[in-house]
Amino acid sequence: MPYPDHAMANPINRWWQRRRLEQARADIDPALWPTVQARLPLLDGLDAAQSERLRDLAALFLRRKAFETARGAVLDEPTRMELALQACLPVLELGLDWYRGWHALILYPDEFVPAREVMDEAGLVWIDDEPKSGEAWEQGPVILSLTDALAGRRRDGYNVVIHELAHKLDLLDGAANGRPPLHADMDGSAWAAAFARAYAGLCRQADATADLCVIDPYGATSPAEFFAVVSESFFELPHRLRGAYPPVYAQLAAFYRQDPALRLRPVSGR
Repeated sequence: MPYPDHAMANPINRWWQRRRLEQARADIDPALWPTVQARLPLLDGLDAAQSERLRDLAALFLRRKAFETARGAVLDEPTRMELALQACLPVLELGLDWYRGWHALILYPDEFVPAREVMDEAGLVWIDDEPKSGEAWEQGPVILSLTDALAGRRRDGYNVVIHELAHKLDLLDGAANGRPPLHADMDGSAWAAAFARAYAGLCRQADATADLCVIDPYGATSPAEFFAVVSESFFELPHRLRGAYPPVYAQLAAFYRQDPALRLRPVSGR
């Protein structure tokens, strides 16, 4: 992967890719990267080449996406870099084109209440006034609670940045259904079988004993939320996810083209 965005073979495109990357790198003091990356234990075990590619992706992400604050949220440069590193980890082996079609992240200081009209699958319109830590709009921004986003400094299975960016991947084909566009070498029926069985099992367990769920029982809300929740676990607690749902883990490894269990140490008790 010579360029973070999988540049096309056209020489002009390659030149533009190099130029954009040079400009993105110039925007950031390179001395900041090691300190910021060290804040995020989910990045442990990346080799030098992977770390460099992730930083380049994050630099391009910072240049392409607008970071907007709301209600007094304070966002300094290292924090922007920290958020970008988390956001780019899922597309480390895919490229930034997988985040096409949207242009902004909006940061609130804490949980926010959208208070907007939504329509459910039955056509019922209602006001969504539940406090949220994150939200991803189709063809719109990603909205995050900064407090929750900074919880990515712990490897505990909760990562709102990865969760909302997983929704963006899921939405690439226009439907939030828990199935992003799969690679040509993947078997769609195998994906469907693995996810359907695991989702049904989580729904049963969430109804019976939610406290004993291996992953966040919020994943039982819908197939879309299940995909986002298992994506969080895949990058934060891969050994635990692999132990509980081996077929789901295998499908995620094929989709993200990564195997975090190979580079991360198991977390005690997880």
